[in-house]
Amino acid sequence: MIANFAAMDVRPGSMGCPFSLLALDQIVNNAATLRHMSGGQLSVPLVVRMATGGGRQLAAQHSHSLEGWFAHIPGIKVLAPATPADARGLLLAALEDPDPVFVFEHATLYPTEGEVDESAGPAEIGRAAVRREGSAVTLITYGGSLPKALQAADRLAVEGLEAEVIDLRSLRPLDTRAILASVARTHRAVIVDEGWRMCSFAAEVSAQIMEQGFYDLDGPVARVCSAEVPMPYAKHMEDAALPQVATIVATVQERLGRRG
Repeated sequence: MIANFAAMDVRPGSMGCPFSLLALDQIVNNAATLRHMSGGQLSVPLVVRMATGGGRQLAAQHSHSLEGWFAHIPGIKVLAPATPADARGLLLAALEDPDPVFVFEHATLYPTEGEVDESAGPAEIGRAAVRREGSAVTLITYGGSLPKALQAADRLAVEGLEAEVIDLRSLRPLDTRAILASVARTHRAVIVDEGWRMCSFAAEVSAQIMEQGFYDLDGPVARVCSAEVPMPYAKHMEDAALPQVATIVATVQERLGRRG
């Protein structure tokens, strides 16, 4: 079946993740902690879906990517589907989970269409997917940045650089094993994350690679993140603030010594 990413009656305009900050006390101090504080006697089977990301000219209050903030919190799971099949499979998994699960859906992906197996069960939480195989560099990303990473891999392939693209799908728990296995094959890593660079989720992925896969690296890990500004409204400024295909390509070329 061909399905739309937003097949489940989503209203992107009213569910932007920046507004979830109004509920942080209930999320951080209650939902995330009750199982631990009750010695396992209480659970909070809560599923929260939120639109995340920029690229729609909705300015700062509707465009930030805060999934990295939530991934910092023990006691909750954070998912970031990038395909219609994952939007369905990960939501099914979230609904079966006894603990809080936050699903961050990049708003620019809502029109995306793709094959969905109606008979498929829940996806596995905490399992990354290799969306493209390669040997020159590992591009690690999730959500709305996945299409950009795949486009960048296509451009790099024209130059004879085959990039492997890892779709994290789950930020907490994080599939570190898949990341390290890919880096062991390619020996270089570039992380694409629409969050701000300072204290970003990309920084955590980079740290995991440096701590556990340092000797597999032939060069430093690189990060492609959003500019350190509230998201602009003007289209040309918003484009400049967000990670773009050209920036990903240029970062890989620089790391591989292909630029002057």
